Amino acid sequence: MNRYELHAKDELNRWKRKHFYKTSRRKMFARNIQQKINKKVPEKVHKLITSAIKGMVEATISGTSYMTKIDVTHVQTLEERENFVHERLRFYRKLAVAEGAGTGAGGIFLGIADFPLLLSIKMKFLMECSTIYGFSNKEKQERIFLLYVFQTAFSSDEHKRVMIEKISQWQEINHVLENNDWRKLQQEYRDYIDLIKMFQLLPGFGAIVGAYANNQLLEELGETAINCFRLRILHGNEKTD
Repeated sequence: MNRYELHAKDELNRWKRKHFYKTSRRKMFARNIQQKINKKVPEKVHKLITSAIKGMVEATISGTSYMTKIDVTHVQTLEERENFVHERLRFYRKLAVAEGAGTGAGGIFLGIADFPLLLSIKMKFLMECSTIYGFSNKEKQERIFLLYVFQTAFSSDEHKRVMIEKISQWQEINHVLENNDWRKLQQEYRDYIDLIKMFQLLPGFGAIVGAYANNQLLEELGETAINCFRLRILHGNEKTD
């Protein structure tokens, strides 16, 4: 390993340790608040999120949406790849902030519309990450991998640990996403974002909350994606050494 790869491995190990700590009382308290909010959210909102998640999963697996063209001929080393990922993350964060502020300012109806729009931004970013790291999104198993990354970013601490373990064994597991998996994905995602995103539906607060929330969610996705690809690449390199 060169110097940057050793640095990336150290960051990866810190990231893993952060998620394998016992869930804090603060997070447990936040989780309880989320569950209470969940019960007060209109059923049509829950149905829209469920439908958006199902559509995102189906579109990702089939490869009918989210595909992007990006020139990666200028990146070869892990350092060059990750510098490019950070560059694209800045672009998608700005896009998500603008989208969140715009839909948030429109009140509840445009606020609800933010969910599928934000999903599209997230998946396009993940598709670009995959290409930058040297994987082909034309292969179904690579698109399923992105759904694993998505789940790792937006789920409870317990589910994050399960996803990290699966990604660390990516070469050995069966790359299939069953119906019960996407249901688990939508439940985890809905619970994860409720506390910050539901305030986006409130008149007067929507624009500020929408912009802030979308920025934070993209930041979380970027950190998770980088470390998931590191886990896959560096773990695979260790096995071949």
